[in-house]
Amino acid sequence: MSPSLPPGLQVIERGWLSANLVIASGEHPALVDSGYASHAAQTLQLVQAALPGQTPALLANTHIHSDHCGGNAILQAAFPAMRTLIPPGQAQVVTDWDEQSLSFRATGQHCPRFGFDGLLRPGQDITLGELAWQVHAAPGHDPHSVVLFEPASRTLISADALWENGFGVVFPELEGEQGFDEVSATLDLIEALAPLTVVPGHGPVFSFSKAVMGRARQRLDSFVLDPVRHAQHAGKVLLKFKLLEVQQQQRPDFMAWALSMPYMVKVHQRFFANTDLESWLKRLLADLVKSGAAETCQDWVRNR
Repeated sequence: MSPSLPPGLQVIERGWLSANLVIASGEHPALVDSGYASHAAQTLQLVQAALPGQTPALLANTHIHSDHCGGNAILQAAFPAMRTLIPPGQAQVVTDWDEQSLSFRATGQHCPRFGFDGLLRPGQDITLGELAWQVHAAPGHDPHSVVLFEPASRTLISADALWENGFGVVFPELEGEQGFDEVSATLDLIEALAPLTVVPGHGPVFSFSKAVMGRARQRLDSFVLDPVRHAQHAGKVLLKFKLLEVQQQQRPDFMAWALSMPYMVKVHQRFFANTDLESWLKRLLADLVKSGAAETCQDWVRNR
């Protein structure tokens, strides 16, 4: 059965550099997540085209990762009456604009500074368009993430807590903090909500099923059994994200960037200290090339 969305809800699927853009039209036009900074101008154009002559009343961020909030600043400048809501866990670091705690600097990513007007408190409802959506805590990929659920249509905006073929990198585990148990609890929550339609943070809208949940559980079990495999996957994700941003870069410059990225250094020290950092990075890049996610040509590294 093809997934169906509630009236007034539009989902614009974007490349993996930017989170999907959710637009709710109606009495209270609203947006969920705003993509990466490199696509900020495009984000604004998409919103203006979807809501001609209207000002969004609300922008909600499911979590404060650069690919979900990088367009906040341009939207706030274009729509000064729009309110911005973020999850409560990082309110202070957003106020202080602590880029290290926000992970932007550590991962070598970009996010123009933005403010917020209120919090997405789990247990409360927010209005998107014409409908009331429940806010639920969804730690795991990010300890402060939330998901949004509309019970009448049983539609779930799952962010990076659930994709059709898994979920996002579990960043707390890379830093030595508990994360896999939180992923499991969030999957339990989603299963209990029993959505019909899922709007993921990345990738196409899909129908919820036992097969979807089975793939997510299987992926989680494999990471629990082999945390090093998860860390290796995370390293490749961080390199691929950079390639999505720049598309191509001279190999020495790309390697110099990777060697200086604090988060990559931290992951290497925690999980791969038995080999030198540059050799590990070269192995990650070779894996991306082998999988078809990147290509190398003379002194260039290119996205594929």
